[in-house]
Amino acid sequence: MPTGTRDRIIYASAELFRRQGYAGTGLKQIATEAHAPFGSLYHFFPGGKEQLADEVLRIGGRFFLALYEAIAGAAPDLVTAVSDFFAGAGETLAATDYADACPIATVAGEIASTHEVLRVATADVFESWLAALAEDAIEAGVEAERARPLAISVLALLEGAFLLSRSTRSLDPMTASSEAAVALVAAALPKSTTTEISP
Repeated sequence: MPTGTRDRIIYASAELFRRQGYAGTGLKQIATEAHAPFGSLYHFFPGGKEQLADEVLRIGGRFFLALYEAIAGAAPDLVTAVSDFFAGAGETLAATDYADACPIATVAGEIASTHEVLRVATADVFESWLAALAEDAIEAGVEAERARPLAISVLALLEGAFLLSRSTRSLDPMTASSEAAVALVAAALPKSTTTEISP
């Protein structure tokens, strides 16, 4: 848990947005969870809840990008990296009783038509993830024109799996989506670079 008041507010907001969404999270609840005076929220975030959420989304986006990069950096190839990332997502869901999913998608699905500032924040985060995956795909040998559509498909499978797994309280959607994502990546790679992944 962060020790500074501002950092505690950001951390508490991220956890609450991830579990409850934007509308379901109030500033008083954030202050309580952060063990912070209520007035400190407006001291650090004079724009209120929307400014706070914008920063939380962008910080969270950078965190998950770094997590992906760490997993990809440790994997022997892109197929394994994608498989490992989906596996980690499933482990997180199971360990938190399906409470923790992607905070960016949780908020995006809720505010995309009503909060332009936050829509842009989620779009920027997703774009950074897509760019990283597409770049890795090109480095792995995927044709440049196929890299971005591949990245979009993999990310859509992951976010859809989060939604279905939370709703059904089952890892079956995550497992099926992982297998589909791995198959897409393997099919896009030159045959000499693919690695067999056991389900």
